[in-house]
Amino acid sequence: MRIILLGPPGAGKGTQAVRLVARWGIPHISTGDILRANVREGTALGLEAKRFMDAGDLVPDGVIIGMVGERLAEPDAADGFLFDGFPRTVPQARALEALVNERDTPIDVVIRLVVDQDDVVARLTGRRTCSECSRIYHVQTDPPAQEGRCDACGGAIVQRDDDREEVVLNRLEVHRTQTAPLEDFYFERGLLRDISAVGSVEEVTERAVAILGEYDRPRGGDAA
Repeated sequence: MRIILLGPPGAGKGTQAVRLVARWGIPHISTGDILRANVREGTALGLEAKRFMDAGDLVPDGVIIGMVGERLAEPDAADGFLFDGFPRTVPQARALEALVNERDTPIDVVIRLVVDQDDVVARLTGRRTCSECSRIYHVQTDPPAQEGRCDACGGAIVQRDDDREEVVLNRLEVHRTQTAPLEDFYFERGLLRDISAVGSVEEVTERAVAILGEYDRPRGGDAA
């Protein structure tokens, strides 16, 4: 299974990615993780990326795609992979398409998690984070036992700056502007499939599984 997950901030891409890679036994590929690993290990691509990062510039797509290519060549990606949050732009999508087609491992499906903007705003603005251990809570759906204190470590629970409403609305607008062409790109290739991201985590997972089952069968059991 070769999967891309798309969706706005707060749609639950990270949560669903964890469940789907466990079910299909494939790696969850994060370009951020790849970038940090290459910089930490001092690879040739990592050193090139660090040069841009140290100058405060964005790492060029060519460098990122090079790292992605090396990651896809690793043994655990032989039977498939899942991208979450990548590609972000049409140029990145074209470069990824060329890379996977060259390896004869084309993308099977692009799943878009669909959720109403008001729901996303409620999810993100209600999120709270422990300032000590980073455990996540939600004021409505998962509050701590003691208001303002983390159940796990007793640390103070705070709202992150990027979870404030004005910031969330700006993030959603940036996402809409950037990803609309990307969604069109995959729609034109017949790869884009929509599922509702409203409901319990388990319900959303089963909607994704129903679509993915059309392309392959899970190697393991149900996700935990």
